[in-house]
Amino acid sequence: MAGMKEAQDVLTLLRAYLPSAALGSALELGLFWRLSEGPLSVEDLAREWSIPPRRCHIWLEVLASLDLLERRPGGYALSDRARREIVETYSRDAWETLALEARERYPAGQDLALHLATPGSVWDVLGRRPPNYVEQMAADPGRARRFVRMWHELREPLAEEVADLLDLRGVDRVMDLGGGSGVVSLALLRRCPTLSAIVVDIENVCAAGREIAERTPLLRDRIAYQPLDILHDELPAGFDLVIECKVGVYEQALFERVRRALNEGGRFVLIDELPPEGQDPPIDHLRYAFHNALRDPDFALPAREQVSGLLEAAGFDLVLEQVLQAGGRLLETRKR
Repeated sequence: MAGMKEAQDVLTLLRAYLPSAALGSALELGLFWRLSEGPLSVEDLAREWSIPPRRCHIWLEVLASLDLLERRPGGYALSDRARREIVETYSRDAWETLALEARERYPAGQDLALHLATPGSVWDVLGRRPPNYVEQMAADPGRARRFVRMWHELREPLAEEVADLLDLRGVDRVMDLGGGSGVVSLALLRRCPTLSAIVVDIENVCAAGREIAERTPLLRDRIAYQPLDILHDELPAGFDLVIECKVGVYEQALFERVRRALNEGGRFVLIDELPPEGQDPPIDHLRYAFHNALRDPDFALPAREQVSGLLEAAGFDLVLEQVLQAGGRLLETRKR
């Protein structure tokens, strides 16, 4: 693995699962935000979360060894690194949601040496069901709200880069396919005062997206949220531009429905990792692929050539391809 130069690096990574769990629990419990108010003793923190004091002490020491906490006369305090990289980077709610999702995915790695050769799903061998975030959000409005707000924060830099890149001349109506909060649409609306957008997603996600849009009075009247199933429902029509940003759905049938939704000469912009054939994806996407391969042994990350072929077969011509600084590849196509 890149970055591993010595046997000690291997040992560090091998033993990393419990420090990772310690970090995840700190994020879910809100430890870093609690300590941003000032140092607290082991006894205070143990009492607050009903943790056995000795266990709490070792937990805090593990976090200190990661340079996330500092020992001070008044107890444990937030390190500069944790303040800069955690507290000041994303909200507490976003970090809690990310840590929750990591914990839900973790069981697939349990006793992995015993199950790696399983011809089917490792989850089945464990007698467990892998998390399905679409189902969870459809069933739980609160979960949908947390998920949508998290991705809104994480994708704002990407949305701003996409908005700077796209030529919006002649574009009046945009459809944001599986757009969640509408983070990309909102960035486009800020660039173009005559533009309107519709975000299509599942109902609870749309409700959470509306809450975010309501915080921007100058834009909220120009963006709408329409609940539907993008895998099966016919899409609304009359759009000059359709965007699919990191939704992970690459099906010719969907692309053909997108084509029907576009006006003549309309454009379809698809954004995702999409590495060229034979090229390794970024490390985070490779980890995502490994998680999926434990559920489906035939899982494969879509290559740029595969997706562009589906787009061409659905009636689109490629007009722009761009690797984005915020991560991923942008394919801009025009309806043939």
